[in-house]
Amino acid sequence: MPVSVRIPTPLRTLTKGADEVKVEGKNIKEVIESLEANYKGIKERICDNEGQIRRFVNFYLNDEDIRFIGNINTPVKDGDHISIVPAIAGGN
Repeated sequence: MPVSVRIPTPLRTLTKGADEVKVEGKNIKEVIESLEANYKGIKERICDNEGQIRRFVNFYLNDEDIRFIGNINTPVKDGDHISIVPAIAGGN
């Protein structure tokens, strides 16, 4: 079941410049594994050593934050859109 994953600019060097890729998976965890299989090194940029999504990386499934759905176990289906969004900090 292919899903579309929107890749943020800092990670596009790993996807040969692609801003969106299609991968397979039944949940976010499998999508991340599929991303890693196709784009070596991407998982270590978005996941910690325990395989959990880093706290400064946000995943949105069809515009909903996965932290409020099922986090890494959030199910996905054919045609879903996932956005990987690095957190932005700063200010005074």
